[in-house]
Amino acid sequence: MKLLQVRKGQFVYYNNELHKVYSVKPLAKKSVLMFRIKDMEQFDARAEEITFYKPQHLDSFLFFGSRYTLREGLAPEEGGYILIHKPDPDYMDYYSLNEFEKVESVEGKNVVTTRQNTVKFREFLVMEPGEAEGSRDIAYYDKSKVDDSQLEADKELIGKIRERDAIRPSIGDVYLNLDDGTNAMVVAISREHVTLGNGYRLTFQELYRADNWNFLYNVVDGEFR
Repeated sequence: MKLLQVRKGQFVYYNNELHKVYSVKPLAKKSVLMFRIKDMEQFDARAEEITFYKPQHLDSFLFFGSRYTLREGLAPEEGGYILIHKPDPDYMDYYSLNEFEKVESVEGKNVVTTRQNTVKFREFLVMEPGEAEGSRDIAYYDKSKVDDSQLEADKELIGKIRERDAIRPSIGDVYLNLDDGTNAMVVAISREHVTLGNGYRLTFQELYRADNWNFLYNVVDGEFR
């Protein structure tokens, strides 16, 4: 695939797995920035390493650990997800190709999402939970290359994601160092690492399991644990 054909929002296959492009950096060595749809892990690649895919009715895939089937003509429900595959936003709306949005309310022939976008029925496919009868599994480009251990890991993915998110810190989280009594705030997050204001750089797991770091509060929302 040529770089000039790559667009933000496209579904692509990389390393045999379904991803979504979230940015294109033409001057970078690996210019295509993506996240893997099944667990939201980030990757970057060269354009020639990816294969384009256009999602359609009855496609089934893993999204954030859970399986969904894309359905055309199915009535959306509050709390459910939609995939905006034909975006035509009004000037007050902010969404683009292949956005995953959660439905807040259904109003006539439109849905209002939790991001306060108003999306017309003709713009989206409903993401029905589960694997519908007659659906096509698009989680992998070539499923014959996927061994049983990977399939079993996929079944356990939702639990791993919940555990990961439970320990994932946010910018503005303040921790107390029990060794010296000082406070340090999370000032940067890069993949699975956090950087604290005092210069420490730790993985999520290291920070969560450390005996000498205790979460105090978040300076943005004032929330204590």
